[in-house]
Amino acid sequence: MIQKNHGTAPEKIAHQGLRLDHDEDRGRYSLWHGATYVGFLGYSVEGNVATLQHTIINEEYGRHGYARALVTLVLEQMRQRQLKIIPECSYVQDYLRRYPEYNDLVL
Repeated sequence: MIQKNHGTAPEKIAHQGLRLDHDEDRGRYSLWHGATYVGFLGYSVEGNVATLQHTIINEEYGRHGYARALVTLVLEQMRQRQLKIIPECSYVQDYLRRYPEYNDLVL
């Protein structure tokens, strides 16, 4: 969801109570809402390049903004880790068209 700030850039609003877990050995970031598992984003890393492979959200949480929140949190992690990305996932590709402020991460 985008909320406009009068006279400033739009601000992204994410769900409250979300937690992002990183399982580097399995190449995935998992999204939790409180104690409830919502879904994951799978990736692989070679050098300083992360290939974002797929975004999977449990069906009962689909179309409620969780995928968008997950991708936002993961891209922020990628930025902090100074990684470039290759967006193979179609959801991530669509996300980047809607939020071009992350296009600097694309290799």
